[in-house]
Amino acid sequence: LRNLSKKYQPKKNSKEEEEFKYTSCQAFLSTLHELNDYAGQHELTSENLTERIILELTRYIQEHKQERKSYFHDGRKAQQHIETCWKQLESSKRRFERDCKEADRAQQYFEKMDADLNVTKADVEKARQQAQLRHQMAADSKGDYSLTLQKFNQEQHDHYFTNIPNIFQKIQDMEERRIMKLGESMKIFAEVDQQVLPIVGKCLDGMLKAAESIDQKQDSQLVIDAFKSGFEPPGDIEFEDFSQPMKRTVSESSLSNSKGDGKSEKHGGKSKGKLWPFIKKNKLMSLLTSPHQPPPPPPASASPSAVPNGPQSPKQQKDPLSHRFNEFMTSKPKMHCFRSLKRGLSLKLGSGPEDFSHLPPEQRRKKLQQKIDELNKEIQKEMDQRDALTKMKDVYIKNPQMGDPSSVDPRLAEIGQNIEKLRQEAQKFEAWLAEVEGRLPGKTDTSRRQSGMYETQNTTVVAVNNCAQDRESSPDGSYTEEQSQETEVKVTTTEFDDEFDDEEPLPTIGTCLALYTFEGHNEGTISITEGETLYVIEEDKGDGWTRVRRNEEEEGYVPTSYVDVSLESNAKDS
Repeated sequence: LRNLSKKYQPKKNSKEEEEFKYTSCQAFLSTLHELNDYAGQHELTSENLTERIILELTRYIQEHKQERKSYFHDGRKAQQHIETCWKQLESSKRRFERDCKEADRAQQYFEKMDADLNVTKADVEKARQQAQLRHQMAADSKGDYSLTLQKFNQEQHDHYFTNIPNIFQKIQDMEERRIMKLGESMKIFAEVDQQVLPIVGKCLDGMLKAAESIDQKQDSQLVIDAFKSGFEPPGDIEFEDFSQPMKRTVSESSLSNSKGDGKSEKHGGKSKGKLWPFIKKNKLMSLLTSPHQPPPPPPASASPSAVPNGPQSPKQQKDPLSHRFNEFMTSKPKMHCFRSLKRGLSLKLGSGPEDFSHLPPEQRRKKLQQKIDELNKEIQKEMDQRDALTKMKDVYIKNPQMGDPSSVDPRLAEIGQNIEKLRQEAQKFEAWLAEVEGRLPGKTDTSRRQSGMYETQNTTVVAVNNCAQDRESSPDGSYTEEQSQETEVKVTTTEFDDEFDDEEPLPTIGTCLALYTFEGHNEGTISITEGETLYVIEEDKGDGWTRVRRNEEEEGYVPTSYVDVSLESNAKDS
């Protein structure tokens, strides 16, 4: 538990620290702390059980084994002793029995010799002496047997009434002590657990409190505050009355503001990002995804590639309503999907422009405010160092023996220059912040709606840094990031689009031969080379553009006058 709780602690100076501002992450972190304490109580329990039970019982078991062994040894010794006494008794008894039989035989032999008249007196006397000797030996054996029997009876009495009962009593006492020791160990086990239960209960209470402290609304609001762009929704589209031959007015809040179009053409000839998220390629009518400019006229010179393919005139003969729908549906915000929004927020310091102009207004404001706070901290740090050096210089002036006051001057001058640089930096970022706050919704005039918000304006600071980045849409539903005036990075798909990409690509209806080279700088167009053959997936709808495909991932519009189209028979019939 302790290792797991340490493993999942957030690392210092890691990206995970930002996530712990959410209540759910804070609750998890609190649970980890409580779990660490909980594991500490388990460790304490383990140490107490090891010291007071395991070690004590191990030592006691060794002593118990030795004691039990000694008692069994005493029992065997007592048994052997009684068996030896029994053997001595049996031996004395057999000797007494043998001597008695021999005495009887000697007596009978004497009586026989005494009655026999043919036996000499010497032989009779010899037989008599032998009989007396045997009787004496029988008497001695009888006395020895009597003493041995008394001794055995005493030993047997002591064995069965004293020695063996004492040994069994000792074994019984030993077993009672063992049972008592087992009960003490069980009691210690319960006491050790009982001691940590209050602390464990507090740890569990802390975990419950941490779980109850989770506020899903607050976490959701934090996510919203962290990722909101600050863009305003588009305004209402004005009704255009085609029955009256009069100059139509365009709402200032409309997405297709003529001023916005003019400025968009002025700054790069491309439609800049407007708020239309969740746009889906191959989901809209192809009429709404054709390029915004009229096709360029075919080159008259022998070298078509020398004809510049620059920004075209915004004047076009397209139907105004379809053109407005076209611009409305194909335009996208600078952060048009969740993936691009995340990418914009996860850009590392230095990878974007200094004024964070590549971010949405709200995110840019937060980044600028964060940068200003960091600069203010640096300024305060430098000022603290300056104050400390100034005090040190005063001490040196009053006490020259402690140091030379002039030795501090270079460092003071360097700190003063650093403070001045940091203040200039802070003023620069404050100016950008004031500019952004002036554009955010709710802080400007309500009449400045969508067109004013999403016009790409090169402010003085952005012009100086020359680092502004814009998002733009293309007919296939992708977008490009304009890193500079000359560099473009094209992203064909997004994570969000992939989740809903369930339609097949447009079928091929014919082929076309490129008569001239077309660079295709504008959005939605594709570059072609003279003599190249491409597949036609959509013929000219009257706006001068034909949609072609080179391969599965590369398709776009080319001027109809630049290609020779050959449609298939079934396409012509249809």
